[in-house]
Amino acid sequence: MKTNSSASNLHPGTGNIPLRERELRHGHRGCVVWLTGLSASGKSTIACKLERELFRRGCQPFILDGDSMRKGLCRDLDFSEPARHENIRRVGEVARLFADAGFICISAFISPHRADRDFVRNLMPPGAFIEVFVNAPLSVCEQRDPKGLYAKARKNEIENFTGVSAPYEPPLKPEIELRTDKLTVAQAVEKILQRLEKKQGIVSKSGTRRGKSPGVIKCADW
Repeated sequence: MKTNSSASNLHPGTGNIPLRERELRHGHRGCVVWLTGLSASGKSTIACKLERELFRRGCQPFILDGDSMRKGLCRDLDFSEPARHENIRRVGEVARLFADAGFICISAFISPHRADRDFVRNLMPPGAFIEVFVNAPLSVCEQRDPKGLYAKARKNEIENFTGVSAPYEPPLKPEIELRTDKLTVAQAVEKILQRLEKKQGIVSKSGTRRGKSPGVIKCADW
C-alpha cells in the first residue's frame, strides 16, 4: 500500500489535557534549560545537581544527556557536520515534548552551532527556552578532561572534536552565563535556580514561590 509521508498530511495528536492543567499539577511552567559549552566545561555536573535540587523542591525535572542520546535515539548518527545538526534537531524535538508535558527538561549538549540552538529556541513558546552558556576556557577544560577526549583529539585519534579540530560558536545573548572556572558547582546551580524561581514559578529554597505563579498551587568540586 502506498503511503504519503508529506508534512501536510501529518496531524500530531495533543491529547485532551491542556498544558495549563499539567503545569498546575506540577507547580511550575514547563521549559527547556539548555546547557551548552565545551566538553568538560561542567554541563553534566551542573545538570545532575540542578535536577536533584529541583526534584527536592517537588518539581518535575528530567535530563537529556548527550552520551545517552547518542547511545539511543541518535545512535545511527556519526560526528560529521550534517549528523551533528540532525543530532541537535532530534534532541530539540524531544526536549520540546517534555516541556509540552510541563516538565523542566535539562539538556546538556555541546551543541556548538548557534543556528542549531536557535532552531530549538524557535520550537518553544517565548520564555520557555533558557540558554545557559557553561563557559570555561579551553585550557581549563583540557586540564579537567575526565574522559580523556582532549588528549585523544590532540593525537588525532578523534576527528571533528569541538574546541580542537572543530569550532564552537558561543551564545551571543544567553539567558545565563556560568564561568565555571570561577564558580563552584553550587553557585552555578543557584544562578539557574534563581532564574527558574523568577520566570517559571518554581519554589524557592525558603519554600516560597517567586515571580508570577502559573496558578494557585501547593505544591563542590568540578
